[in-house]
Amino acid sequence: MTVFVDANVILDVATADPQWGHWSSAQLMHWLNAGPVLINAIVYGEIAFACHRIEDVDELLPPHLYDYRPMPREASFLAARAHAAYRERGGTRAMILPDFLIGAHALVERCALLTRDQRRYRQAFPGLRLITPSRGVG
Repeated sequence: MTVFVDANVILDVATADPQWGHWSSAQLMHWLNAGPVLINAIVYGEIAFACHRIEDVDELLPPHLYDYRPMPREASFLAARAHAAYRERGGTRAMILPDFLIGAHALVERCALLTRDQRRYRQAFPGLRLITPSRGVG
């Protein structure tokens, strides 16, 4: 099964997060072994924010483990529509949120999203399959 991975899962592992590190590490290992695991420029950028050099980012996201996918225009459109609905519900952020771009891309790729942040994804993309701490592997 192909999965798209959210940056928070990779960062949990890279930073040995005390709350989420174990769950994220186990899930990431499982899905990397099952492969392929997809990322995009948004995930790359979120990881890069935590690094000082591009080589550090590339070390965390080696191409033999992660399949980098460019953002299709359909995903950008879905993200914009999800953001518009978020604003209509009273959301305050003016720019499209990264979660909308990641969720829409996973939906367009027709794969599950491995994340520990489920609230926004469930609300914005009800048809998106999520792998979260409450749902486990599957």
